[in-house]
Amino acid sequence: MLVAPARVPAPRRLAATLYGYAFLTDLVLLYPLYVLLFADTGLTVGQISSLFVLWSAAGILLEVPSGAWADALSRRLLLCLAPLLAAAGFALWVLLPSYPAFAAGFLLWGAGGALRSGALEALVFTELDRLGAADRYARLIGRARTAEVLGAVGSGVLAGPVYALGGYLAVGAASVLTCLLAAAVAARLPEHRSPAAVPSEHRSPAAVPPERRSPAVVPSECRSSSPAGADAAPGERPDDDEPGWWDSLRGGLAEVRADRAVRAAVLLVAAVAAIWGGLDEYTGLLARDTGVAEVTVPLLLLLVWVGMTVGGLLAPLGERLSHRGYAGLLVVAAAAMAGGALLRHPAGFLLLALAFAAFQLATVLADVRLQARITGDARATVTSLAGMATDLTTVAFYGGYGLLAGALGNPAAFAVAVLPYPLVALWLFAGRG
Repeated sequence: MLVAPARVPAPRRLAATLYGYAFLTDLVLLYPLYVLLFADTGLTVGQISSLFVLWSAAGILLEVPSGAWADALSRRLLLCLAPLLAAAGFALWVLLPSYPAFAAGFLLWGAGGALRSGALEALVFTELDRLGAADRYARLIGRARTAEVLGAVGSGVLAGPVYALGGYLAVGAASVLTCLLAAAVAARLPEHRSPAAVPSEHRSPAAVPPERRSPAVVPSECRSSSPAGADAAPGERPDDDEPGWWDSLRGGLAEVRADRAVRAAVLLVAAVAAIWGGLDEYTGLLARDTGVAEVTVPLLLLLVWVGMTVGGLLAPLGERLSHRGYAGLLVVAAAAMAGGALLRHPAGFLLLALAFAAFQLATVLADVRLQARITGDARATVTSLAGMATDLTTVAFYGGYGLLAGALGNPAAFAVAVLPYPLVALWLFAGRG
């Protein structure tokens, strides 16, 4: 007698695949060492900074177009391609170490990040909504962010031993391998989409009545395991009504312009995520300024990573926060960040861990709010607009932080940098968000 194995519920399969993809995407052993690779190749600090600008510019320029591609084509396909572009960039770095190769690698890496941004959130929300489990979105995305942090922690733990065994070439090969594994996992993500037909008039997909929305055929590059044609009505050709890239882009922009609630949610994502995400890059300098030995710096940074991990896991509880409760969360996070930095003592990193936990939670909840307010089918495009706004704000923050730290030092710069958060909280208290 044959016993058929029990089928894993679809939401659980989606969650497991999402977590695996998020973990592998950030398990890049070059993360802790690529600045050293650049310096050992002979690059100056100015040249290294210019590479970071190229990296950011690639993401900003491609953020919104890639969101429109995700809405018009296959979101899973873009999630498959994203780590492959990063893998190509990392291979260039270790095989042809030079400024042109580093620049090309950052452009590829930035392009891969843009392909992933927006497409991932849109795919997860759409699939959960199809399964009647949209209320699980915060839990899944929060845990996915935790998986990313754990991947970064894993890269920090493994990079040293792998480098000792084979130098930059071995670290680069391991980074390429994890990217290839991430692409393979992405191919297992489910995708059952029903994008609305977008007529020639300039209108948002949200304006299309549900009864006129026809299912689309998923491209063969990353087709789901469901039977062919299962999502289409007999005799119907879904491709005929599927919106093109330009229509998806116009639809997403139109929804942001026309819907005040969506526009406010896009701005909230950028306002919450940009500053603390930028400060994360300077926590190593802040740790060194406390007077600890260089070998102790990673241990202090581990506290920050733990805080971010906890913040992601608290997303389901955070959904219970009221409007004002969310505003209060931002105030507490900003106060903890400023207080921990101004202590100028290793113990201050306990407060920083609390701050990063709160900011991670606030960022996940801002994304949840955005996904809940999007009503049109250009979901990835709208999400990418939020990502582009975040990137632009972060780039501006980098310039401002450099001036602040040069004049005041890192601890005071941290404290000043979080001052916008109470203003965001007041904006929310006023009912503008």
